[in-house]
Amino acid sequence: MTKFNAKEETDNIIEFIRNYYQKYSLGGAVLGISGGKDSAVVSALLVKALGKENVVGLTLPCHSIETDKNHAKLISDFYEFRLFDFDLTKIFDQFKTNIDTLYSDLKETDVKNADINLKPRLRMASVYYFAALLTELEKKPYLVIGTSNKCELYVGYFTKGGDSVHDISPIADFTVEEVIEIGKYLQVPNEVLFKAPSDGLSHATDEEKLGVTYKEIASYIEEPERVEESARNKIKIFHQNAFHKFTTPTYKRD
Repeated sequence: MTKFNAKEETDNIIEFIRNYYQKYSLGGAVLGISGGKDSAVVSALLVKALGKENVVGLTLPCHSIETDKNHAKLISDFYEFRLFDFDLTKIFDQFKTNIDTLYSDLKETDVKNADINLKPRLRMASVYYFAALLTELEKKPYLVIGTSNKCELYVGYFTKGGDSVHDISPIADFTVEEVIEIGKYLQVPNEVLFKAPSDGLSHATDEEKLGVTYKEIASYIEEPERVEESARNKIKIFHQNAFHKFTTPTYKRD
């Protein structure tokens, strides 16, 4: 296996972003800053590619962990891009209140999955709103930037209509370990770069929710037989069950 070259891949991503922006006369970038490694690495790449004045981060707390917002501020201060805090808690609570008027006897187990997925969908709408607003205010097109990595995408660990929606995806072809290597090269603060991955919404780490590690997922993508059978079976099922998230069946007339 060829050793991963973080400098080379970082330069390639930066060139990819710059070329796309130049080709379509684009101006700025908006992304959610979660306080985790993926959004930190992507924001660093954007600052390198576009300049800090053209990057805007959003913290979008929704019954979230305060530490995540602090880590987002750490990243924005380190790379010197603008960061806005747009709290979605009241919006989420009002949504839930409206649901309660339709269903009066819902149990927590009934709404758990719907509630967790509502949060990234509210975030998606917010990020696109800010992109449209900044486009108008600054008279240059802003894009929404995706922050999902290859491991998350492979097992479908994202919300359809939420964090799956974006205009350009810089790290979608890199595993978690590769993202960390890129982050090291870009000098992402260790406090964020080596933080246990979580969605900041469900109060559990990604790996706790999945029941497999990102290292196992990366190994499975390259050589499935290297992964222990129980983990291999879980990853295979996750991947198969995620197909509907990537394609929209469309009826075509004969």
